[in-house]
Amino acid sequence: MKRREFLKASLSAGSAWALSSARILGANDDIRIGVIGIGSFIKIGGKGRGDIRDFRKIPGVRVVALCDCDRNHLDYEVNQFKKRGEKVKACTDFRQILDDKQIDAVSITTPNHWHSLMTIMACRAGKDVFVQKPSSHNIFEGRKMVEAMRKYKRVVQAVHGPRNSGANVESFEYIRAGHLGKIMCVYGINYKPRMSIGKVNGPQPIPPSCDYDLWCGPSPRKPLMREHLHYDWHWDWDTGDGDLGNMGIHAMDGCRWALGQNTLPKRVISIGERLGYDDDGQTPNTMITLLDYEPAPIIFEVRGLPRNASFRKSDWVRNKRQSMDVFRGLQTGFVVQCEGGYIKEGAAYDHEGKMIKKFTRALTDCKQNFIDVVRTRKMSELRTDAMEGHLSCGLVHMANISYRVGRHKPNEEIREVIRGEKELSESYERLNEHLGANRLNLDRKSLALGAMLAMDRDKERFVGPLSEEANTLISGTYRKPFIVPDNV
Repeated sequence: MKRREFLKASLSAGSAWALSSARILGANDDIRIGVIGIGSFIKIGGKGRGDIRDFRKIPGVRVVALCDCDRNHLDYEVNQFKKRGEKVKACTDFRQILDDKQIDAVSITTPNHWHSLMTIMACRAGKDVFVQKPSSHNIFEGRKMVEAMRKYKRVVQAVHGPRNSGANVESFEYIRAGHLGKIMCVYGINYKPRMSIGKVNGPQPIPPSCDYDLWCGPSPRKPLMREHLHYDWHWDWDTGDGDLGNMGIHAMDGCRWALGQNTLPKRVISIGERLGYDDDGQTPNTMITLLDYEPAPIIFEVRGLPRNASFRKSDWVRNKRQSMDVFRGLQTGFVVQCEGGYIKEGAAYDHEGKMIKKFTRALTDCKQNFIDVVRTRKMSELRTDAMEGHLSCGLVHMANISYRVGRHKPNEEIREVIRGEKELSESYERLNEHLGANRLNLDRKSLALGAMLAMDRDKERFVGPLSEEANTLISGTYRKPFIVPDNV
């Protein structure tokens, strides 16, 4: 069957076909996994390689298939299997894995723009899904993943780092028992230096080993206007979600989890820009965001400016305000600020920074949890399903949308606009100090002041001023035949 015909058939098939294609597992049956997306050699080794390594360690699990649309990435990992004397199916088109009834589950470790559509198609094909962060590329796609998970009764684990920590579970129980008083604010930070990705003068050649049509998939197929195809897609809006969706999603998930919120926030506003270098990246490397929940908001800070090697190894800008000394030592993480102290990295502290209690509860790894639920079908025991992934990723998307519909404003005008938002104003002053440490003067260069967007949480649509423009970014513009369906 041709690719186009196969995709059309897979998206129109009914739930009866999907459920009948799923193998009924016995207690002693091996669970057979296909890993889709191996990862790049450039800059990092790739999440796919990590998933292969981790799933191979779990008793009763076999990695039986590998897929990557770049043959170089695929061949390298296939050779590792050959060296171990292990048989593995290899393909460059993921639909061959979905069509294989001998495969029970898939791990999706592709670029962000493929996560949701692959998950929906896998659910329809009767596969359980372990999907890497961020599980969605926009709000619409996240909701469709939830619908597919529920309709086809599949296990969909949308993993985020904090969910592996039993200390987080224990610390949140401690807060909810009232030991630190009420939550005042939850701070998330992603202080991760990123160097420039460079700037090219024109379209770059596509690696001959890569099926670029499949790589682009749902996103526009356009000339490559950056030095590297792989990994640097994170900083292109068509395929990535910036550092907020790359590493920040882990801390963002922790923020929402700490608040116990199971809906999107009522308002969002972001302020930021890509600063410090002129390169081909589109997403901001410097951004602060207010996500307005009741009774306590989330403040999230992204900083990606490295001044020099020694600066990158330091604690960045150590703010003189005592209340923000809680950030010290953190690069990516979250702090739950309460009336009587705060929670950070699995411990409770008083306002003087003295540890009150260390939390030590252990949990099984998310991959092991995924495999356990694939066997038992007890969905309530899944650590972080597609709905959890959708809501946490939704915060990332809301923050990015506010930034993208924003307008550049002078420094003092931004201060005046946000003066009524206490926590955001304090965050903005920390941002100014950080930029000053990088020798960037906001009196000469303006930041984008995002729109204060209101969210209809039932419909998951923006309402009010600038909502029409913002709602165009709720979903993507999809390229046939790789269209995320309205009806899953």
